[in-house]
Amino acid sequence: MKIRSALAAVSLSACLALPGQQTYAADPVNAPTPSSAPAADDGPAYGPELQGFDYPAPVHQFAFTSQGEALHMAYMDVAPDHPNGRTVVLLHGKNFCAATWEGTIARLSAAGYRVIAPDQIGFCKSSKPQHYQFSFQQLARNTHALLESIGVKDATIVGHSTGGMLAVRYALMYPAQTQQLVLVNPIGLEDWKAKGVPSLSVDQWYERELKTTADGIRRYEQATYYSGQWRSDFEPWVQMLAGMYRGPGKKEVAWDSALLYDMIYTQPVVYELGLLKMPTLLLIGQKDTTAIGKDAAPPDVRAKIGHYPELGKAAAKAIPHATLVEFGELGHAPQMQDPGAFHNALLGGLAAVTVNR
Repeated sequence: MKIRSALAAVSLSACLALPGQQTYAADPVNAPTPSSAPAADDGPAYGPELQGFDYPAPVHQFAFTSQGEALHMAYMDVAPDHPNGRTVVLLHGKNFCAATWEGTIARLSAAGYRVIAPDQIGFCKSSKPQHYQFSFQQLARNTHALLESIGVKDATIVGHSTGGMLAVRYALMYPAQTQQLVLVNPIGLEDWKAKGVPSLSVDQWYERELKTTADGIRRYEQATYYSGQWRSDFEPWVQMLAGMYRGPGKKEVAWDSALLYDMIYTQPVVYELGLLKMPTLLLIGQKDTTAIGKDAAPPDVRAKIGHYPELGKAAAKAIPHATLVEFGELGHAPQMQDPGAFHNALLGGLAAVTVNR
């Protein structure tokens, strides 16, 4: 059954800025910051692993070795007061962290779900390796290893934005351990490269990331995540990101971010949506216009990408057991823009699926 509550979406032109052409040596962390980079804006400064920024629940660390490197993966593991026997894993997006699931963690826990919310390698409170082959397969393996280490044999996997791409890859790799899949405004529902978005080098992405400021983050998020709205409760998430670029680990953060953007651009999942066998819930804000590298594209390409009303319907048609819920007035982050509507849809969608316990 398809559930639709959509109004016509109004596209907002918000996308990633086109970086310049300067390149860096093989050791980007020790390369000089470009003179054109803006001075750091005012606000808190956090360490490269978000040291100094508090999460809504205790943070644990999963230590493991991957690609010859000793790494640690931060995660929250929140037990409900009255367990219903189910576990939900929340996968964050590119410009998000596990902490941004704060409201969702509270609602799920109150409903009886055990909630696991990790920071992926390269993000937030987890390791920032400088020489790592980032892939969605690798991040899925890391996540699966984490879940095994804490005794989670199967779960509902919820992915938002880039976390949606990861959730699809996880579900394809571990179908027997994925009871249900929930995709919240996932990116990767189209292949930007195939549609004509030009490739940007990792060095170009790195240069762009070094110029990150709170003002730039705020403008982008207001336009894309919140469909033009702004509230004071959005600001902590701006400062969360901007603080890592004000701190002593700015170059490490920027370099891993560049590697991750390259991963997102080069590893589409849209062609494999038909292989998903588990019940899948699509929660799509209709005013989202997200498309990686959109500003780097020529106008004719820019005009045809990032249309979430179309992308959500196409994904629901491609996925065999999909239910689509559309939020007509919401953008890229419906869980943050309208928590009440979002969590009602999420909890209803979870309850509609019977799983083996």
